[in-house]
Amino acid sequence: MLPRLEAWLFRQRRLVLVLLALFTLGMAWFAIQLRMDAGFEKQLPIGHEYVETFQAYRTDLIGANRLTIVVKARDGSIWNVAGLKRLYDVTQAVTFLPGVSRSSVQSLWTPNSFVNEITEEGFRADPLIPGTVTPERLDQGVVDKIANSTAQGGFIGTLVARDQSSAMITAELNELDENGQQLDYVAYNQVLEQQIRAQFEDEAFEIQIIGFAKQIGDIADGASAVLEFCLLALLLTAAAVYWYCHSVRFTLLALGCSLTSLIWQFGSLRLLGYGLDPLAVLVPFLVFAIGVSHGVQQINYIVREIACGKSAEEAARSSFSGLLIPGTLALVTAFVSFVTLLLIPIPMVRELAITASLGVAYKIITNLVMLPLVASMLKVEGSYAVAEEVSRERRARWLHGLARLAEWRNAQVVLGVAVLVFIAAVWQSHDRVVGTLQAGAPELREDARFNRDAVSIAGSYDIGLDWLSVVFEVSPDASGEVPPGACENVALGQYQDNFVWAMQGVPGVLSVASFSTLMRQYNEGYNEGNPKMSAVPIDPLNYSALATEVARVAGIMRSDCSMTAVHLYLADHKATTINRVLEAAKAFRAKYSMPGVTMRLASGNAGVLAAINEEVEKSETPMLLYVYAAIALLVLVVYRDLRAVLVCCLPLTIGTFIGYWFMKELQIGLTIATLPVMVLAVGIGVDYAFYIYNRLQLHQAHGQPITKAVEHALLEVGVATIFTAITLAIGVATWAFSDLKFQADMGKLLAFMFMVNMIMAMTVLPAFAVWLERVFPRKRPVRMVGALAH
Repeated sequence: MLPRLEAWLFRQRRLVLVLLALFTLGMAWFAIQLRMDAGFEKQLPIGHEYVETFQAYRTDLIGANRLTIVVKARDGSIWNVAGLKRLYDVTQAVTFLPGVSRSSVQSLWTPNSFVNEITEEGFRADPLIPGTVTPERLDQGVVDKIANSTAQGGFIGTLVARDQSSAMITAELNELDENGQQLDYVAYNQVLEQQIRAQFEDEAFEIQIIGFAKQIGDIADGASAVLEFCLLALLLTAAAVYWYCHSVRFTLLALGCSLTSLIWQFGSLRLLGYGLDPLAVLVPFLVFAIGVSHGVQQINYIVREIACGKSAEEAARSSFSGLLIPGTLALVTAFVSFVTLLLIPIPMVRELAITASLGVAYKIITNLVMLPLVASMLKVEGSYAVAEEVSRERRARWLHGLARLAEWRNAQVVLGVAVLVFIAAVWQSHDRVVGTLQAGAPELREDARFNRDAVSIAGSYDIGLDWLSVVFEVSPDASGEVPPGACENVALGQYQDNFVWAMQGVPGVLSVASFSTLMRQYNEGYNEGNPKMSAVPIDPLNYSALATEVARVAGIMRSDCSMTAVHLYLADHKATTINRVLEAAKAFRAKYSMPGVTMRLASGNAGVLAAINEEVEKSETPMLLYVYAAIALLVLVVYRDLRAVLVCCLPLTIGTFIGYWFMKELQIGLTIATLPVMVLAVGIGVDYAFYIYNRLQLHQAHGQPITKAVEHALLEVGVATIFTAITLAIGVATWAFSDLKFQADMGKLLAFMFMVNMIMAMTVLPAFAVWLERVFPRKRPVRMVGALAH
């Protein structure tokens, strides 16, 4: 079948290339319409317990998609006329921002900020700033009264900083507008900068902004600079390819074919209705890197064949036939690797999987078919090919020494070292963290404006910027309604109070706001401030009356008492902090239960992060097993030899665990941003292994002993493999200078993985092949596989 396919393609090459060119032009039209697309909902794991809680009570609780803006005086306190006027202006501007839920806006100036006062008649709730006070009527006397009311109402550390230098405004963002259109977070960042920061920040006041919308916007702004780094990497790759082949035409051919698949990929995404997520902006270049790897192998093969006296067309035919099987095998493996990301029920990750899978699938056409077809039409002088072959052999001289790994004693030493490294890597990586390891936005550098604002706010306010909400849900009766007397269920308040006491001492919990703590405060207040009355009432009528008062506080309960909440404010959103708090909550739920009440975990931004981390951790092992199973199955189908499976998979496995060890040492957590990189590393490692093993089996099929087969395989593809790994590593290493920390980390991780997988393929693979041949001698000669007979 392969010879017939080769004959037809090269006979109709002009027609095929014209059709591909027309297809490329069409896809380019759609590709230029592709835009950045970020969304809060896309990060929510489908069907996860925490996300179901978040979605069920998102209108009742403090939302995870929260915008926090702080007006900070550069000198002195906020308690002056200018400070409160500036706070009023910013509050008004935030209220009328697009996408803001106006009823959720809270600051000193909003009517939902009130002071509870104990009077002879009981509680009296007055607005923190009376409705009769306007910015125009402010004077220092009024400002002092507002400052006193703020302290009396307990807003120091919540709406006003502990050092009195700043005041906070919070608001919830709606994912969809009134027309059902999704909020454009990339464009929204510019709205925040232009309408809030640029408008109100000056030499007297600083405006600090944090929240998901600001975070993803800053990431998108930094991601736009990725084009600069991709261009730099492209130039470095072009220079390296030219240094390797000394031909402008071959250099443009290798890069052009890879770029063509990139155009197809972007066009397909646009046609499918997808955008490019800021966290996935690196994926297209990573797929481009895979294409360059295969392109270099094709050029290496073509030049070698021309040097042997073949014409350009004959060399291109040989390259097509000789590399179609290992190349397709490598790309299909990479394709399957990315498809396994669909196992993670997070829409953003699934979108990323589709993005990467499309790119890899297109490589089969552009790099394994289109490249040799175009190369067959080039005029290549025999003198050039001979000179290049001499140059390649000169570069490969030192590989004769590496080929000595095929000697039995050396192979044993290499395998012994590999086993020790593998054990060490497994041991060192066993407690790697799933999730983020840094406070603030882990995708941004520590000195980024967002992270500086986050650290400043976290250090000035008592409430953490990261919170985890636990819901106590009253089970409905047989008719589906809330049972009568839910607001008189004293046992529920006491049950929740026990939970609050258990959680207050958990490391990482800064403070707790809950239905039961407010019940304590209100009960004390109604009893003349007697501290002995700081307890959940045991009288149903008193309990019900206080519940009515508590219901006025937003985000604590439903008015029918079917839901009451506990908000645990955390020191940060590091994975270790969130996991510790969740484990304590789960332990309480497992040990204590209450009939008719369900304790549901967990809303808040920390709950969403925990859900993401749990899905990544739960999916990681099955996903890797599927990837390796796919690799093993494909190799077994193509080579029909179990030793081929072992020889190709062992170096890959060692390289994967070394990568995990590297992540732990550099404090790179396994997240939805880093997981695809590890999958890609598997794909690149497979490329190296397949190309080397393919040549190894060819020489064994021709009757050469394993020692000579290893030597010839390394001499033929070793230089191209090493060159590809170094070139790609240098290209992605430039990302270390990016403004985005996650992009810098990905550059370091990828550069490391490119080199590690290359070293594994060049050392462990041949040593293991020799060891298997010696310990388990073949009973039948090596079978020719497809194009290996060429």
